[in-house]
Amino acid sequence: MSDSPQTWLRWLSRLALLAGVALGIVALAAPLGVWLGAWNFQTGFRILFNPESINVTTAAPWIAGGAAIASILGFALGGRNAKRFGSLAAVGALLAGAGFIVPNSYRPGPEIPPIHDITTDPDDPPSFVDVLPLRANAPNTTVYGGGPNQTPESLAAQQRGAYPDIVTREFNEPVAAVFVRAAAAARSLGWDIVAENVDEGRIEATDTTFWFRFKDDIVIRIRPTASGSELDARSVSRVGLSDAGKNAARLRAFLEAVG
Repeated sequence: MSDSPQTWLRWLSRLALLAGVALGIVALAAPLGVWLGAWNFQTGFRILFNPESINVTTAAPWIAGGAAIASILGFALGGRNAKRFGSLAAVGALLAGAGFIVPNSYRPGPEIPPIHDITTDPDDPPSFVDVLPLRANAPNTTVYGGGPNQTPESLAAQQRGAYPDIVTREFNEPVAAVFVRAAAAARSLGWDIVAENVDEGRIEATDTTFWFRFKDDIVIRIRPTASGSELDARSVSRVGLSDAGKNAARLRAFLEAVG
């Protein structure tokens, strides 16, 4: 192969790599800016998803596709440099692909209802006490069903339709024993414990999401029954209309950890 095609492929592979790296950096900068306090999560989301301009998730498929084509050409036509040309472009394609897949994992799927308050007992949800001062400036209320265009009945119906497995758990053990297990489970999940009131059978905690540092609050309630005790839990986001299923996933993980 002549030097000209080799030169062309070399620059194409480098361009594909650089485009993938650049997009990956921008995608990473969106949550990193939130971590560092440079901007709020709304700005981070605009970097990723702003529908009014070019953003990470709209640019990523084009960059990933172009880099993939460059990789194929590099492997097929690169001659003795085929491995190097193809690999550079392939890395660019992978980075651009990650720049699309990872941010979109924050978005709720069509099966996820636009709610952010999940509990094992929609008829009598556990109430927050000690967490309330921490939520003083939070846009979302802790009043069950108190969100915009929402009632307790509509919220309960949406949750039961989407997460029928999240229900009250019953135990043949006394409240004190289940309380110890619940507190240990909360700590094992990395939650920040806000309050532990054994007399009331209540545990409150805060969990911070990894990428955008969203703070969601949890309250656990354990009450005596004729045969032992029952445990209920509730997880509520401080911001955002939809939680992309995070609160339900959190309660599932907690209930599994309790055993």
